[in-house]
Amino acid sequence: MIQPVICYLAIIIMPPSPCALCQTSRALIIRPKNHQKLCKACFLTLFETEIHNTIVSNSLFHPGQRIAIGASGGKDSTVLASVLKTLNERYNYGLDLLLLSIDEGIKGYRDDSLETVKRNAVQYDMPLSIVGYDELYGWTMDQVVSQIGKKGNCTYCGVFRRQALDRGAARLGIKHVVTGHNADDIAETVMMNLLRGDLPRLSRATSIVTTSAASEIKRSKPLKYAYEKEIVLYAHHKGLDYFSTECIYSPEAFRGSARTLIKNLERVRPSAILDVVRSGEDMARLVPPEVSSSSETPAIGKDAVVAVDGEAEGEGGCGSANGRASGGEMAAMEEKLRVEETAKGKETDFTLQGQRHDRCQAVPAAKTSKKLPKQQLQKCVRCGYLSSQPVCKACMLLEGLNKNKPKTEIRVSVEEEENSPTLTRRMEGITVTPSVNIT
Repeated sequence: MIQPVICYLAIIIMPPSPCALCQTSRALIIRPKNHQKLCKACFLTLFETEIHNTIVSNSLFHPGQRIAIGASGGKDSTVLASVLKTLNERYNYGLDLLLLSIDEGIKGYRDDSLETVKRNAVQYDMPLSIVGYDELYGWTMDQVVSQIGKKGNCTYCGVFRRQALDRGAARLGIKHVVTGHNADDIAETVMMNLLRGDLPRLSRATSIVTTSAASEIKRSKPLKYAYEKEIVLYAHHKGLDYFSTECIYSPEAFRGSARTLIKNLERVRPSAILDVVRSGEDMARLVPPEVSSSSETPAIGKDAVVAVDGEAEGEGGCGSANGRASGGEMAAMEEKLRVEETAKGKETDFTLQGQRHDRCQAVPAAKTSKKLPKQQLQKCVRCGYLSSQPVCKACMLLEGLNKNKPKTEIRVSVEEEENSPTLTRRMEGITVTPSVNIT
């Protein structure tokens, strides 16, 4: 007879973890940056204090300044506006804060996010100014994408946005714009420039203060060392009103590939994001000044280097979660590396008699330093924007768009075709303007 076996399951109930700072309240949040367990109140205070320390240590603001917050309605700019309002009142910065938004003309995305910005303006009691691509350039991003497609559209948007921010701030008489770029954005930009081998942009992209000789307006990134996940946690626990939809044109951007790599590194090593940012800062110090200042917008000062680039200066960057690689791809790559590492021990080197493969004997080729020409700034002959060329980048892009704009010209050379049904069908839906000649 089989005797029944009685199993006893012991359930051990662990007491809740206390907050690592106050040691009294229950920990509800695990910081993505260092896995520190914190209560809600301590996390919010610590997040705001770190932003304050970043502002003070870099001397970003001065009393009496008018500061425009680049507001897109997303989590980054919304948290930035909320934190700056809180710190301005708590530490008496003496700043005059307002919101500056750019309307790229993307239906189903920007029009909805601007409604969020309008609500934020009321919630934070800040004036709001909106500048549109259609107003400045005569083109919306929907029209640009319909003209050129989704490949390369972020280049147009980046150049247009950079100039639109400058023009919008100039209209308001403001010389300092703050943007919501976070640590993830900076790490992605560093990785993008490493993958492209773009040394000048790598040296410019890591500065917290960016300025341009093409404009009197400087920009800063108070959220430079804040993790994107912590920004989301702050917005959630503060109950902030923000727009969470990604740009409908960004999944094709190269930044999405860099973001995939950064996010996979973060899963393995949480400090990887800040490690990449710090590494980018160290590499930037090794770049010769003539290289880092050889672009259209040369650098000034020791640390306030220029960081203005089409992909680097977006509101919160480009890219989308749709472009992120799955964990299975990374696992397959790791397995492949393990197989290659195992096979490496089975390799055998063959050296033919009379030949030596001593790399130490190789004589390095003499490097000749190429002196880069110093660029002279001048006003664009078309729009008046300062540029190193007679025509600025924005006007060059607009020229290409306007040249490729489809134009309809109707020519009828055979009288017998007047009543042709084929010609009648071709004429349907065509609007004839006074500038079109009919012969």
